[in-house]
Amino acid sequence: MADIAWFENALGSFNPARPSAAPVTAIDTARFRRHRTIFISDTHLGTRGCKAEALADFLAHNACETLFLVGDIVDGWQIKRRWFWTEAQSHVVQEILRKVDGGTRVIFVPGNHDEFARDYAGRQIFGNKFGGIEITAEAIHETADGKRLWVLHGDRFDGVIACAKWLAHAGDWAYGLALRGNDILFQVRKRLGLPYWSLSAWLKHKVKNAVEYISRFEEIVAREAQMRGVDGVVCGHIHHAEIRRIGDVLYLNDGDWVESCSALVEDARGHMEILHWAPPPATRARADSPAAARPRAVSAPAPASVPA
Repeated sequence: MADIAWFENALGSFNPARPSAAPVTAIDTARFRRHRTIFISDTHLGTRGCKAEALADFLAHNACETLFLVGDIVDGWQIKRRWFWTEAQSHVVQEILRKVDGGTRVIFVPGNHDEFARDYAGRQIFGNKFGGIEITAEAIHETADGKRLWVLHGDRFDGVIACAKWLAHAGDWAYGLALRGNDILFQVRKRLGLPYWSLSAWLKHKVKNAVEYISRFEEIVAREAQMRGVDGVVCGHIHHAEIRRIGDVLYLNDGDWVESCSALVEDARGHMEILHWAPPPATRARADSPAAARPRAVSAPAPASVPA
């Protein structure tokens, strides 16, 4: 029970009374988008690499009926080593709670970095007091056009995670170093008024073994989805946003919020796309500049629908 109590305190910005007077984000209706469903994962709250400003901005400007939190939302591995939390990360929590208060169904599918929450599948964070954030090990989501999508984090298909957890932690430490370099570069480019660019993502996509791993992971997940008789699968874990057909299965990965700042969204017709959301511009940017006028949202459309 101690773990889930800690998690509730973290999500409540360490205030058990729930921040009722949280700062309200001014919404530009021209930038506001409505979706049937939003999927986000790998936000890694509690780490320096989390692009919390971009994530809070995305959540403030995108509404949905259902929000899936597809794992690694809070980075329990990092927090156990060293505590790190920012005001921007608290804003992310507040935006999620605003959606709960507004009637959005929020479903949390824990990942390997927040695996402590898996022991509480079937329960609700905050209980009935705030409408509840549902916790489930995995889920089946039915799209507006009738496709059945299997939703899970995806770490169960990572051989390193499954077979050698100590090696996974070592890899996480090395990845953290790469993200620190990312953060330094991000701050420099932000001060210069340049757009966001991820050094770690560029390196990952240039390394042959990493590219092969991503491809292999996607194929294994799609194969398991086909064996389960679903039309598609939604996952995270590998920090690589993607929509593609693998055999008869629609493979969808919602990306992450430490490198790509991406989310998977479904519209009222069941169409799926990936949105890349740029971090907010530097505060010193001119208010009338294009960068200050709106975040850059780049859509990656899905391929043709999977046959029923």
